[in-house]
Amino acid sequence: MGIDKLLNDRLLNDRLLNDRLLNDTQGGSSRALDAVARWPVGSAAAGVVRLSPGPVVDVVEHTGDLDATFPWASVTKLLVAMAVLLATEEGTVALDDGAGPPGSTVRHLLAHASGLGPDSERPLTAPGRRRIYSNVGYEVLAASLARRSGMPFTDYLRAGVVHPLAMTGTELPAGSSPASGARGSVRDLLALAGELLAPRLVSPATLQRATSVAFPGLAGVLPGFGRFDPCDWGLGFERRGAKAPHWTGTRNSPDTFGHFGQSGGFVWVDPRAQVACAALSDRAFGPWAKAAWPALADAVIRRWAP
Repeated sequence: MGIDKLLNDRLLNDRLLNDRLLNDTQGGSSRALDAVARWPVGSAAAGVVRLSPGPVVDVVEHTGDLDATFPWASVTKLLVAMAVLLATEEGTVALDDGAGPPGSTVRHLLAHASGLGPDSERPLTAPGRRRIYSNVGYEVLAASLARRSGMPFTDYLRAGVVHPLAMTGTELPAGSSPASGARGSVRDLLALAGELLAPRLVSPATLQRATSVAFPGLAGVLPGFGRFDPCDWGLGFERRGAKAPHWTGTRNSPDTFGHFGQSGGFVWVDPRAQVACAALSDRAFGPWAKAAWPALADAVIRRWAP
């Protein structure tokens, strides 16, 4: 089945997803996001989406310019993961197809369990033994999907994920890394968060598998926060689990998943609270973010969780 046929069959189009994912019920900021104005950054934007019966995903709060573009850094990996998940449903790839070093599969690469190092295609260990956060693993994934689909990865990503979710301000420029090269707006990141709360681009079952722990029990390092045993990860999505400290809040459930980027942004989804939050800024991740982001997450959960 071709990607165009797949998307048409699911009735995915710009108008439908814009209406469903960005139904802005309360313009402007309110209490949970007030702290963003006090972040030590030049500029920032943030928003909160909440799942309501229907299902309907509403933007319940936002602050800053939702259409300003920022680098996403490693949040880009979620776009790659969504493209790969879509490709598995299309039949273009399978999670257990070989990819990467010997013995590694698409599943291993998505879960940072292929054995590849952070930025080298030389494996540091056998697949499935350690959680080694690997940028090059996502570059290998994108190249593999391009070969199997017969399309440049940027074209597949645009046709399969960015365009159907009406992420009109987001792009992965030609020649940039699929691990870290996307640029986009908070409006678009909220659209992605809405899809992760109420999936239609991929099936709920596919998303459930992807946000569950892959290769349970693996120890590893969460960049910026240190070593954890276990270091839980899904298929592209980092899981909060029992990690402490963490970039999400103490009020977030262990099932919270998402990703942050070294450029100063993040998106997380708490399926128990049925709430998601996204933020982008112009200041690189550092000690300021390790203090500010968990406090913001706690405020969001306190204000918007049922």
